[in-house]
Amino acid sequence: MLIYIFYSLIVVAFIQLFYYLGIFGKFAFGKQQDITAKNLPVSVIVCAKNEEENVKKYIPLLAQQDYPDFEIVLIDDASSDETLEVFEQFEKEYSNIRLVKVENNEAFWGNKKYALTLGIKASKKDYLLFTDADCFPNSKNWITAMTANFTSEKTIILGYGGYEKVERSFLNKIIRFETVLTALQYLSWAKLGAPYMGVGRNLAYKKEEFFNVNGFIDHIQIRSGDDDLFVNQAANKANTTISYAPESFTYSKPKKNYKEWFTQKRRHVSTAEHYKFFDKVQLGLFFCSQLFFFLLVIILLSFQFQWIAVLAILATRYTVAWTVVGCAAGKLKERDIKIWFPFIEIALIFTQINIFITNIFSKPVYWK
Repeated sequence: MLIYIFYSLIVVAFIQLFYYLGIFGKFAFGKQQDITAKNLPVSVIVCAKNEEENVKKYIPLLAQQDYPDFEIVLIDDASSDETLEVFEQFEKEYSNIRLVKVENNEAFWGNKKYALTLGIKASKKDYLLFTDADCFPNSKNWITAMTANFTSEKTIILGYGGYEKVERSFLNKIIRFETVLTALQYLSWAKLGAPYMGVGRNLAYKKEEFFNVNGFIDHIQIRSGDDDLFVNQAANKANTTISYAPESFTYSKPKKNYKEWFTQKRRHVSTAEHYKFFDKVQLGLFFCSQLFFFLLVIILLSFQFQWIAVLAILATRYTVAWTVVGCAAGKLKERDIKIWFPFIEIALIFTQINIFITNIFSKPVYWK
């Protein structure tokens, strides 16, 4: 029996090496990205619901972008706090801000996709750049860096949206590591010509791409997925590219406790259930190969079966994975998290198992 477990470990190890070297290595070991300004007309779109404090801090940072031709479309999704009043003040203060007020709609109540659709239709520019109300750009050249990747063929741009660093917080390291690993996956697959998701914290596309797929209509009943489900549907090898110059990054404040972050990840996982079949298979295969790799190693070492070979396989896998993740973290300016890779990876595996089990018995909460 143990010999079959050993052979299974070899197969699983090869799958892991294929992912890290054959797929993730495309991004991790790729050359740094150069920026050549295009100065295309851009509508920056921000949808907010009860984000009064965040929009006070972050909308001025968007308004101060060093870019010649852009407007900011602020969408208030029926907020119950002072978000709308703050937006109205910004509209008076900045000439390039356009305000969209969304009333509660019985058919689409609490659905961010409905609010975003109204904002997209109200926008006046051909190119759309999205971020969240709790996000801020890494530089005054954020718009320049993101839109520099548009071409006549490439009309969907996948960017990186990270989280602020919190000193002496292991949860913060887990959150940022998970964000890097997720970005490593979707940026690598996009670079290989198989894009499957993007993040609404930093995403751009030409307006015509939205109307080519009839907007969010095919998944309007799913209350999440205005970013990843749209990309999963509309993106392909021909029309999609990535942006990973540091000037193009955005950052958000991370969740303050494990419960809040766990709830957030539950929403993300439940949305992934609606991806295309191939995308669900490749994501599931990667996670399963991670899980079974450790389980098989533990079993074999417990019985001291071929322990030298098992340790060699373990060392090889860790050397490769650690190198790839470390290079990717460096590109995404998250170098400090790479030393925690072995510990955080185990924590994430158990967290994902917990999420899958929890989602079976209850549905996660979505847009506010």
